[in-house]
Amino acid sequence: MNVRVHEFVSLIYNLRTMKVWVLIPAYNEGATIGELLREIKQKDLSVLVIDDGSSDDTSMVSARYADRLLKNERNLGKGTSLKKGIAYLLRNNTFDCIVTMDADGQHSPVDIDKFFEAARNGEHFIVGNRMNDPGNMPKIRVMTNKFMSWFISRLVGQHIPDTQCGFRLISRKVLESIKIETNKFEVESEILIKAAKNSFLIKSIPVHSIYAKNQRSKIHPFADTVRFIRFVFSLHDEKS
Repeated sequence: MNVRVHEFVSLIYNLRTMKVWVLIPAYNEGATIGELLREIKQKDLSVLVIDDGSSDDTSMVSARYADRLLKNERNLGKGTSLKKGIAYLLRNNTFDCIVTMDADGQHSPVDIDKFFEAARNGEHFIVGNRMNDPGNMPKIRVMTNKFMSWFISRLVGQHIPDTQCGFRLISRKVLESIKIETNKFEVESEILIKAAKNSFLIKSIPVHSIYAKNQRSKIHPFADTVRFIRFVFSLHDEKS
């Protein structure tokens, strides 16, 4: 059998045998989440959406496609929603891994197959990398990502070029090995750092960077950086 054909058949087999949930936090993303979910469901993947206290039709649109829909009574932030979704899946569902994505259209469902192809070799944690071609990513976001990625890479002893990318594949084994203790911006960094500290290798793969021109970043550089530094010091205190 041709090598490429063999690899394709192997990938399809893994997709059929691997149980995957796509986890999507969403806050006022009614305008974009419908198309995202429709494309994901075409891949026969299970989807959990956490509506983070939206005031628009995010829940109504999500309910058309998602296999599970959880709602926060008020806006609690992406980190808290991820934490809630992960806890729900670990408690209620059998799965091999989760794929986390943003609901605002910045992650392309086309790239999901890249994660599965990488996971075929047994990787437990795969992070998207947008930094080779950040496109229209806001400059403040590029600067923050580069600093955080450099800092976390030094901290965990692994080169991770885009530690702030929320487009990830994480195995159940990783999620069961860590306890998520933060609630806001730093949740994604906490998961990554604790996974690395538990000797899991973090693999990076290139993904599309999708930003509309003049699209504003939702990050708060000063407040989020201060919170992140406090989190890192809390990890140090735990070791002491």
